[in-house]
Amino acid sequence: MSSAEPYALNRSREFAALTQSGYVMLLVSLVLVAAAVLLFISAVAPEQVDGLRMIGAIITGVIGLLILTGFYMINPNEAAAIQLFGAYKGTDRNEGLRWVLPWLTRSKIAVRANNVISQTIKVNDARGNPIEMAAQVVWRVTDTAQALYDVDDYREFVTAQIEAAVRSIGSRYPYDDIEHLEITLRGNHEEVGVELRAALIERLAVAGITVDECGLTHLAYAPEIAGAMLRRQQAEAVISARKKLVEGAVTMVEMALAQLSERGVVDLDDERKAAMVSNLMVVLCGERDTQPVVNAGSLY
Repeated sequence: MSSAEPYALNRSREFAALTQSGYVMLLVSLVLVAAAVLLFISAVAPEQVDGLRMIGAIITGVIGLLILTGFYMINPNEAAAIQLFGAYKGTDRNEGLRWVLPWLTRSKIAVRANNVISQTIKVNDARGNPIEMAAQVVWRVTDTAQALYDVDDYREFVTAQIEAAVRSIGSRYPYDDIEHLEITLRGNHEEVGVELRAALIERLAVAGITVDECGLTHLAYAPEIAGAMLRRQQAEAVISARKKLVEGAVTMVEMALAQLSERGVVDLDDERKAAMVSNLMVVLCGERDTQPVVNAGSLY
């Protein structure tokens, strides 16, 4: 038997509770209290005390007052889990004044969306570099029974699972990749956000919670390596730029030699071609402006 199977046997499931409209029961309670008052007045008339009416007044009054203890209010995007001596009897999601039997207890829980920004945590990325990460998550309760009875504190559970999911995603990908050959935390925010949301939904399903939206709000190298990583990024950027520059220069030299040969402008041997290639590469790849030199003599 797998570890997930025992939990599946004990998993709570939300279902609708048998409750009543509070406005109807309020009217019933007021009618009973008024009837109890009238019975009491008639029972203590000056002529004689009527025992039966007195008992009826007491019973009617007690029932009317007992009904008053069963009222509770549900606000928009709120629910109430109903219990009978510790046993779950359903969830009431109807808004307004509600009523249930007085010996049933009510535990209210908000089902509106919650926005959480996690604390900044330090994680080692896929390359072992320490980075700092924080995430913003919009979550809400979808199953009140699971949220209340399957975890100890569902809000603390959400906080802990967000941190665990951020650590997992952060260690799965590198912070950056100058060659853009793989998914990175810095360059693929949407892909990382989608994977983070999927991981959180899977982790929070045990508590009856879903995630509507999430994404990284903070992503940076840890302070102890930030300076070194900045220099590395600058070096990688310079190397990448030089690579593109050399590729372009080679292409231009090839085009120049090919067109000179095709048009018969000049016939160059291998040595002169090498000299021309060297001069063109210096002109095209040099960081400073080149100074032209006019050759007035023979080419050879």
